[in-house]
Amino acid sequence: MRVNLSITALLLSVSFSHSAIASADFSQCVSQLQLKAKQQGISQQTIDTTVANLSFIPRVIELDNQQPEFTTTFKDYYDKRVTDWRIKEGRKLYAQHGQLLRQLTTKYGVPGQYIVAFWGLETNYGSYKGNMSVLNSLATLACDPRRSEYFTQELMQALTLKERYQFADKDMVGSWAGAMGHTQFMPTNYLKYAVDGDGDGRADLWNSTADALTSAANFLQQLGWKANERWGREVQLPKNYDFAYMGSKDTKLLIDWAGLNIKQTSGKPLSTPDMQAALYVPAGHTGPAFLGYENFNVIMRWNRSEFYAIAVGKLADQINGGAGISHPLPNHPRLNREMVQQLQQKLTDEGFDVGKPDGILGRNSVTGLQAYQRKHGLIADGYPDNATFEKLGISLNKLPTP
Repeated sequence: MRVNLSITALLLSVSFSHSAIASADFSQCVSQLQLKAKQQGISQQTIDTTVANLSFIPRVIELDNQQPEFTTTFKDYYDKRVTDWRIKEGRKLYAQHGQLLRQLTTKYGVPGQYIVAFWGLETNYGSYKGNMSVLNSLATLACDPRRSEYFTQELMQALTLKERYQFADKDMVGSWAGAMGHTQFMPTNYLKYAVDGDGDGRADLWNSTADALTSAANFLQQLGWKANERWGREVQLPKNYDFAYMGSKDTKLLIDWAGLNIKQTSGKPLSTPDMQAALYVPAGHTGPAFLGYENFNVIMRWNRSEFYAIAVGKLADQINGGAGISHPLPNHPRLNREMVQQLQQKLTDEGFDVGKPDGILGRNSVTGLQAYQRKHGLIADGYPDNATFEKLGISLNKLPTP
């Protein structure tokens, strides 16, 4: 086998399953990872003492197939993350680190409440940074075919990080996906955006709060954070809103949203500066509605979940003394992937193009669902509520509520 054969091809040529990887297969994969590390300029000492001793973690594969954004309701997600304790603790830490946060706002343009909100959602303000070996987790995912190319590169970056800062293998712990430190940076982002905030000559996101918060501010600035703008706001929809415009692709100026009779939650008109916004209804028409501004998109570049972006924004608001969500959160049933696949297949059978039935309610599925709802006289919010499932002939009786 030639050394210059791509690692992805090598990994995909091995027979793997999502439930388990044979020890012989993983050993073969590790051998190829050693070749890849050598090509990437990793020292022979690190290859011999670290890469050669990487271990497979079955639990990582299990968790990779159980991401919560695909199976939880907005209420369940939000209530577990924007808690009274997290708001109270966030306010305390916002005050405690006030001087540093003000300096970061001046330098990077990111208000301190957002930095603290990210910190709170990522690791509960540093109280839980993960306890899995980053190197073993990344190796496990690199040897699984689903996203082997991505995680192989992240593993190489983690090895580079280890060598740059002389981190011990045992100290490089984090999430099952390889995210690290107070702010859960993946290795590539760690190398690109981590900053030495305390002046000790190294960027240590595990043990230095100053490094972690400074790095978060730098990362957000590099992602495109708009200084002097908020993330978005909760809004009040008119009773007859037809949901013709909804989601990240339907951006409009605030003056245009105001023209559609969308108002502040107080009932007052929207302020109408020259800002683009998109409408989000994460729990359908019976739940709250939000206008997300450009900084909402920046939050989404940190984590591609709309639920996450709203949670960050509202936690930041409340850390800074603002209000929580005013509209009650509906207690919808959870939807597992099998149920969403059934919905997608039914829509396809009805002639609505939603793409491959994959169990993930993405943009194509929402658009197809909206078209189906309009055709059948349902509220076309693209949310799979009870009425929609009933119309499609799918029973919700066996679905658990949060």
